[in-house]
Amino acid sequence: MQLTRRNFLKKAGAGASAAAVFTIVPRHVLGGPRFVAPSEKVNIGLVGAGGQGRTNVRALFKEAPDAQVIALADPMESVSLERFYFKGMAGREPVKSEIETHYSSVTPNFKCATYEDFRVMLEKEKSIDAVLCATPDHLHAYVTILSLRAGKHTFCEMPLTHHIAEARLVAKVARETKLATQMGNIGHSTEGMRQTVEWLRDGAIGTVREAFSWVPASRWNPELQGLPNDTPPVPSGLNWDLWLGPRMQQPYHKEYVPVTWRDFWHFGCGALGDFGCHDMDAATWAFELPVPETVEVLPAGHSDSDIAPYGEIGYYHFPARGDQPPLKLTWLSGGLRPPHPDAMPESSRLADRGIMFLGEKGVIQCDGAGGAPRLYPESLRNSYKRPPKTLPRSNGHHRDWVDAIKGGPPASANFEYGAKLTEITLLGVMSLRLGGKRIVWDSQNMKAKNLPAADEIVHEIRRNGWELA
Repeated sequence: MQLTRRNFLKKAGAGASAAAVFTIVPRHVLGGPRFVAPSEKVNIGLVGAGGQGRTNVRALFKEAPDAQVIALADPMESVSLERFYFKGMAGREPVKSEIETHYSSVTPNFKCATYEDFRVMLEKEKSIDAVLCATPDHLHAYVTILSLRAGKHTFCEMPLTHHIAEARLVAKVARETKLATQMGNIGHSTEGMRQTVEWLRDGAIGTVREAFSWVPASRWNPELQGLPNDTPPVPSGLNWDLWLGPRMQQPYHKEYVPVTWRDFWHFGCGALGDFGCHDMDAATWAFELPVPETVEVLPAGHSDSDIAPYGEIGYYHFPARGDQPPLKLTWLSGGLRPPHPDAMPESSRLADRGIMFLGEKGVIQCDGAGGAPRLYPESLRNSYKRPPKTLPRSNGHHRDWVDAIKGGPPASANFEYGAKLTEITLLGVMSLRLGGKRIVWDSQNMKAKNLPAADEIVHEIRRNGWELA
């Protein structure tokens, strides 16, 4: 059972009959349909070679020798990221060069195939086993669904989709194809996240009725008060029509590409969309939260139908679950923070980014997505007996996906979980896009009971040729 395609013929006994030879099944049989055998290398195609795509490639380098990136697709040939936290260069050619330099140290003359259009890559690169999607948000669903339907195990950055209906469809297709999936909320795989979930479930701070999540993120384009009005020429090396994908045709502008597309509702989901799947993860996981009954997210500073605000404050109301009471989760961005809890000493300043749970016995506070839990007051911290580890530990966010591709257990941020976390996040984005209006959510029918106008944000109008079904 350790045979591979490359050695099975020479390993087969000389006296084997033709019938016996042809009963040897493909490499995926050990892990089930379309899974890669443990003895094989996982061949990955990258879609989106911007800053986050490059970051994911560098993470995948660490998964050698049994995973490698063999092809990539991006409508942009090359772009500087020096004015952003990514730094350096990205795009098809710089990332291709980085990939080839890395793998050539082991495989001389290693070549990475490059494409403008990922659909052409899927058609031509038959040896691709898996796809990693790191495009702008508005392309996530299209890339992910086409990749799954092409039989490719799929990793997608978060939020998983740009619209709620897309998230439901991605989860459905993932269930149907039974392929290995993982969303890019990397904090989900940290030890700190697992400890937080275990402590909350153990009742470390008693019954929890309120939580806060906050991030310092604000708008990338603070001077804009809507869409830019001028129409500069499209730079050489960028296929703007392909970059737009399912979006209706509109002129190129440097404020959209790269990175700053996150500010615009056409392409991104603002700070809440960028960080919600990170920083509401622990609460969603620990309490197995369903989608909320009501959501109200109010903009801080300028906001309109085209561009995200400078910050926001939002209120999520989750129903009671089993023996858990209703939970109110408050979201803050743009420098806003929750009130300092009485259980925490004044000398313990809240971090710039974090999540905090208020219980009847005390407080758990974690820094950022996946930070280690801290208990307050100190008397509770000193007396609390840590529970045993009940959650499986992660071998790394990308490693867990690779292992799942090889027939291991599903990655813990698979698309079933990722779609729910995305829907929770996007309900807040929808309220924000509607000017801070309160959403009363009918989950079964995927409708805002009180706001028929929300339907066009739940779903999406797509260009001809970019439809999903």
